[in-house]
Amino acid sequence: VQLQASGGGLVQAGGSLSLSCAASGRSLSSYAMGWFRQAPGKKREFVAANAWSSGRTSYADSVKGRFTFSRDNAKNTVYLQMNSLTPEDTAVYYCAAVTNDFSDTYYLAPQNYPYWGQGTLVTVSS
Repeated sequence: VQLQASGGGLVQAGGSLSLSCAASGRSLSSYAMGWFRQAPGKKREFVAANAWSSGRTSYADSVKGRFTFSRDNAKNTVYLQMNSLTPEDTAVYYCAAVTNDFSDTYYLAPQNYPYWGQGTLVTVSS
């Protein structure tokens, strides 16, 4: 599966952005999908993940209540709606895919995802 992330940009603190990740090659209903981010000088970290097989969505504590994961299997696209953004949310955001065969905790680790989009930069100014 090939993934294409988009929607990043520059936004003021308190603002919102919506990221998209469009897939091609395979139906996203076959995959669990994750969003990760990497700030300069930091490791890639988990943001959110959704397993189509279970329907469950997990969020990092740092984004819970502010970010919302959604997917549209008909459009083969997943989304990350980001509200109440802070400068600490500044990072390159990546979408990733892995087959639906594992537990929810498996999807929290970036090293478990074999398929990645190219990343989209989100910059939040104070």
